[in-house]
Amino acid sequence: MRCPCLSGLPYFECCEPLHRGESVAPTAEALMRSRFSAFAVGDSDYLLSSWHPSTRPATLELDPELRWYRLDILDRAAGGPLDTRGEVEFEAFWRSPDSRGSQRERSCFVREGGRWYYVAEA
Repeated sequence: MRCPCLSGLPYFECCEPLHRGESVAPTAEALMRSRFSAFAVGDSDYLLSSWHPSTRPATLELDPELRWYRLDILDRAAGGPLDTRGEVEFEAFWRSPDSRGSQRERSCFVREGGRWYYVAEA
């Protein structure tokens, strides 16, 4: 199966090892892509674990009616393997039985203890 993040790699080589906790995202963009894929496959546990504790909600309920099918990375600032902060601007596209749309956001990320976390919308 092709990875939902549209990296061009199969899911088992791309985001699935991150979702299973077998590896960590090396960059803020890689974390953003893995979080999109988690929305696409319905993995709320991964979304919560990759969310910084300072802004993480207690629970997360995903809408099973939404199908996330496309991710466009529009811009990135810092967020490399040696950075401690980064931002990624993206547009994520979804469909439901009744409509379709997209979410555009610039997200902030921090790296602590060698691991990237989503913090909040910029």
